[in-house]
Amino acid sequence: MRRGNDGLQSLRKALLLAACLLVSSARAQKEGVPPASAPPVIPPMQGYSFPQHQTLTFAVDWRVFTAGSVTFQLDQQGPLMKVGATADTVGATNMIYQVIDRFQSSFNMATGCSAGFSKQTQEGRRKVSSDLVFTPGATAPAPGSSSTPVLGTQSLNERNLVKNTTKHQEGQIPACAIDSLSGIFYVGSQKLTVGQDFKLPLADAMRTVAVTMKVEAREDVKTPAGTFSAIRVQPTADAGVVKNRGTITIWYSDDARHLPVQIRAKLLWGTITFHLQSVS
Repeated sequence: MRRGNDGLQSLRKALLLAACLLVSSARAQKEGVPPASAPPVIPPMQGYSFPQHQTLTFAVDWRVFTAGSVTFQLDQQGPLMKVGATADTVGATNMIYQVIDRFQSSFNMATGCSAGFSKQTQEGRRKVSSDLVFTPGATAPAPGSSSTPVLGTQSLNERNLVKNTTKHQEGQIPACAIDSLSGIFYVGSQKLTVGQDFKLPLADAMRTVAVTMKVEAREDVKTPAGTFSAIRVQPTADAGVVKNRGTITIWYSDDARHLPVQIRAKLLWGTITFHLQSVS
């Protein structure tokens, strides 16, 4: 029974991974890096256009069955892109261990800087709501500008809705940082050239992590939404511990949109694959 519970816990984490992919790389680098020495955020490439409104739905396969679904909702609001994500278990998995998670984040479309991240999680009997606010976040100077970047702060407020307990934490971040949800779409705004890797500063769990995005190859990817010519990208923490815990790969469409069309996590207990089901 213990092994069964561990497997379900791992599945839960994989569904969270679907909505917040880069965070798994971040957790491999437990200590993080000093915010002042974190890599700068590269602004979105010139000419890249974020969608006004977009919904991406993924089917999540674990081993031989469909374990859940993940939906991303993108909406422009002024200079910010609002990103929402929902991760749900389905079928037999839902009967054993229900997961209903909601995530929200926002980032500046001109600079890539995140303004914050929030989540509401219901995992079995556990219900938690948390808000992570970045200051200065989206208003930070763009990398390369004449202004001197000033370290910002991340402020976390978390509430356990079952135990009615609260937690507050604060920490420093770079003047411009990326959150784990926005990061999926920020990467799509970059010039993805095979063999040309780039780094980004990820603010997560009261630390800053330097993540390297390895742009590896072009491949055709078949999904329920169609067959895509895609660019394979692998996020890794600079500490290199990820290789001992598994690998994560994202395929972005090889066109002007750079849609994430497939995500695969190879972990010790099995492989999880997220297939793009629909785009609207």
